[in-house]
Amino acid sequence: MTFHHSGAIRYFRFDSFDQPGLLHAVFTRRGGISPKPWDSLNVGGYIGDDLENVFQNRVLSFQALGRDPKSVYDVWQVHSADVICTDAPRPYDVPHLKADAILTDNPDVTLFMRFADCVPVMVFDPVKRVVGIIHAGWQGTVKKIVVSAVKSMVENYGTRPRDIQAGVGPSIGAHHYEVGPDVIAKVEETFGNQSSDLLKARNGAVRLDLWEANRYLLEQAGVTKIEISGICTACHPEDWYSHRGEDGKTGRFGAVIALTD
Repeated sequence: MTFHHSGAIRYFRFDSFDQPGLLHAVFTRRGGISPKPWDSLNVGGYIGDDLENVFQNRVLSFQALGRDPKSVYDVWQVHSADVICTDAPRPYDVPHLKADAILTDNPDVTLFMRFADCVPVMVFDPVKRVVGIIHAGWQGTVKKIVVSAVKSMVENYGTRPRDIQAGVGPSIGAHHYEVGPDVIAKVEETFGNQSSDLLKARNGAVRLDLWEANRYLLEQAGVTKIEISGICTACHPEDWYSHRGEDGKTGRFGAVIALTD
């Protein structure tokens, strides 16, 4: 991944997604209008920041990429394995649907999600011209949300998994992600023998590697072209919001993906 800038706004892009007909960005926290502790490009509502700030930050994000804010399609993220396919934007007065993966093949739609430690996973099928964005925290990961998204691409758009390109974005790294017995049990239930490679015991604590967990799931679903950013949100508070790193008193950074004509 590499940094890009549009005025004061700073964002990342996957190197492997740098190709015609595709637009994407994982925005850092820089360049917005929100005050501390949400400073400054917070796009997460109902976490204490003024909703007008949140709205304006989203507008700034879209404008930085030359996208119409009205092209947005976003969802109420609930740590599920539910996938929505959309062929139209979500009007502001239409309530969010609950889901944790969204897909489209319409260039007039900009898919948008919010993060603060959970894993943003982007997918792109350059053959059938389909894009998607996935929210994979530990719950979504053990529920195999990325697998559900790949299956939905196959069923709804005729995608072949081997054609899919995937990017695993900035999120909490295993070295900062200590988990307890309940999470450990769910990981072992989902991943079986593979769980020993994902759960690492050190100094009396167990840590979960969400990056490798989602890579493994993508590969099991037939996806082989996978880029992992390797950027830990808790390590870099100058760029990223981190729920764990900032004791829950923080904002949410945005991520978008869209097809272009």
